[in-house]
Amino acid sequence: MLEKLAGIEKHYEELGNELMEVGNDYKRAAEIGKERSDLEVIVAKANEYRNLLEGIKESRAMIENESDEEMRELAEMELAELEPQVAPLEDEIKLLLVPKDPRDGKNVIMEVRAGTGGDEAALFAADLYRMYTRYSENQKWKTEIMSQSNIGIGGLKEITFLIKGDGAYSKLKFESGVHRVQRVPSTESQGRIHTSTATVAVLAEVEEVDIKIPASDIRIDVYKSAGAGGQSVQKNSTAIRITHEPSGLVVACQDERSQLQNKLRAMAILRARLFEAEEEKRRNERADARRSQVGTGERSEKIRTYNYPQSRVTDHRINHSSYNLQGMMEGDIAEFIEELITRDEADRLAAVNEEN
Repeated sequence: MLEKLAGIEKHYEELGNELMEVGNDYKRAAEIGKERSDLEVIVAKANEYRNLLEGIKESRAMIENESDEEMRELAEMELAELEPQVAPLEDEIKLLLVPKDPRDGKNVIMEVRAGTGGDEAALFAADLYRMYTRYSENQKWKTEIMSQSNIGIGGLKEITFLIKGDGAYSKLKFESGVHRVQRVPSTESQGRIHTSTATVAVLAEVEEVDIKIPASDIRIDVYKSAGAGGQSVQKNSTAIRITHEPSGLVVACQDERSQLQNKLRAMAILRARLFEAEEEKRRNERADARRSQVGTGERSEKIRTYNYPQSRVTDHRINHSSYNLQGMMEGDIAEFIEELITRDEADRLAAVNEEN
């Protein structure tokens, strides 16, 4: 481990030297600064680890060579204090050395769709959208609706929205999957509990440089908006439908007033979906080696149940429940998100230990 850490420290110093010589190349300076900033935590921990090992070495030497009984006792006390710190610090460093998901710092394109359950599923989809927007507000993130389809009674057939904020993807990426609700619908006269579902997909927003889509691979259709938006939207052909012919993926946007804005948003969604498809392909190729304990994030996977009669929310991947359902629906989902992140980190650390 010390050899690997020494290599990282050397690279950290080289980046510092390069930063001083980069001149007026501000783009390169920003890239170097970001890479160096990402290494700062590891470099600090490497220094802490090296000092800890040196302290243990000195204490052992004093115990072996010191003739003064009192000094040996002090060294034994110091050794007893230092040695238990080694294993936890090594685990912390190993986790820092695990390659991070390069998408963790990106914004999020989130898609929420009503599943089984008719109008009740659409109402639940609207509840989930509200939950995620409230959570985003708590995180000081901004949200923008990219496209939506309403059912007229406050429900959503589907909605796609952008969440802008530092580390948004790292915190929301485990929300992908099937969310299930158990409650008595407002239209149910007999008081019977219904079960409905909604699907959530969490996509990292990607730039054009991250994924190239040849113009020959897409077909763009323009049509009149069918939704609300004013007479100008209704009269003009502003809605955009983009078909990615190699994959068959179709993205439609009609909420903006201009054709260009709808096209830009549709392309952003298409890039995110294609990038996610490539990532899923890579995950499947690694699936035989290791399957994440917190789930694959596939839409077919039931990840969480919201039980209204018992005011209970259960995440089935980590077998964790909370009885603060009302708070969760108001955006208080940090408890689950932090638990999912912790379990994922433990899983990745276990994989590293197995490899070593």
